[in-house]
Amino acid sequence: MAKSNKSTERRKARVRRAIATRSADRPRLSVFRSSKQIYAQIIDDEKGVTLAAASTLEKEIRGAVKTGADIAAAKRVGQEIAQRAKKAGVGKVVFDRGGYMYHGRVKALAEGAREGGLEF
Repeated sequence: MAKSNKSTERRKARVRRAIATRSADRPRLSVFRSSKQIYAQIIDDEKGVTLAAASTLEKEIRGAVKTGADIAAAKRVGQEIAQRAKKAGVGKVVFDRGGYMYHGRVKALAEGAREGGLEF
């Protein structure tokens, strides 16, 4: 168990290093995926502030999707985070997949955010 945690932390650190070099002062769209839910937040690392957040636990999203653990739910969260980012005045972000493969729910969230108008 400890070995897999070390691997995950190493992957996450590698992704964050790459983001830090390419960020160009853009906020970061961070994704967290659990077995039952998916969460996204836009973070301004310079100020240390969360600008917008969305997850499958929210009432309006939970009512619109069957479960929080599928591609449809992830796409809906992506669209919602894009909408909230626009309200916060954010148009361009850097995508932080957080050590997860860019596949399945993570990819669906990114596509939903792009459809919603975020650029990355």
